[in-house]
Amino acid sequence: MAAELGRARKTVNLARRLMSQLLKQVRSGDTIDAEKLGPLVDEIADSLSRNNSTLTSVLRLKRKDEYTYMHSVTVSALMINLARELDFSEEKVREAGMAGLLHDIGKMAIDDSILNKAGRLTDAEFASMREHPERGHSVLRKDDTLSALVMDVALHHHEKVDGTGYPHRLSGDEITLLSRMGAVCDVYDAVTSDRPYKAPWTPAEAIHEMLSWNGHFDEYVLAAFVRSVGVYPVGSLVRIPGDRLAIVIETHRKHPERPTVRAFASTTPGETIEPEDINLAETQDDILSFERPADWDLHDWEERWPELAGASLKNVKGESRKR
Repeated sequence: MAAELGRARKTVNLARRLMSQLLKQVRSGDTIDAEKLGPLVDEIADSLSRNNSTLTSVLRLKRKDEYTYMHSVTVSALMINLARELDFSEEKVREAGMAGLLHDIGKMAIDDSILNKAGRLTDAEFASMREHPERGHSVLRKDDTLSALVMDVALHHHEKVDGTGYPHRLSGDEITLLSRMGAVCDVYDAVTSDRPYKAPWTPAEAIHEMLSWNGHFDEYVLAAFVRSVGVYPVGSLVRIPGDRLAIVIETHRKHPERPTVRAFASTTPGETIEPEDINLAETQDDILSFERPADWDLHDWEERWPELAGASLKNVKGESRKR
């Protein structure tokens, strides 16, 4: 993870530049050229090949004011990891990445006053938001380099398997596999992001809640997604035996409930511990609970934890206290 951190940051900077340009093109009514985004999808896929958590870790640091376009970059990364979990060919993995990158392009045409509104949307504003899949599909149809499946994800990533989604109330296998994947990845990043109208859930909270939404997601796809990000995704703050706090630094496909963690703090006020990396899959220890960083005075956790996870042990400060 430490080795990939610098390269991941360069990929994110490239993404910010290309996606902000795309935002301007959509809002000015210009025809987009999706082929120019191909190198970005390749960069994302290559980064995730080297380490499947680092890039998504860095992407979680997106600011509220760039959510409209950086959300799509995170979804692209999640789609690529999920596609590999589902044993897609690398060509299809790239297609999934492009679909994630463009799935919310219809929102780019919506006014910021609606997208970033802190309070409840009016009926008219809500109706405008619900139009974004069809608006996005209309924009993408003008680019003949895109596959029908990529365009379908833009149109149908808000469909639900029980038929209560929108815009066409499709159900079950009427929804393409790629769109069922897009639905999971889109929601996961949305609920774990800091939004003007909602504080983010922790990754572990998001997984727990999404698993409880009967009829929303394809169960097969959601199970694969959980394997790809882990029951306790990288960056989660957890409590482990020995009165210790730890950060999840690596997930395991065969043992998603038993990741590798970095113990760095005592739960006993005033006590310090020697930081230690522990592969829970090789021990008898279980994670006792996931924790909210603010409860332990770990402020700016989203900015701190990628460095903490990628740091050498000698640089880890092993102390914390609960409010």
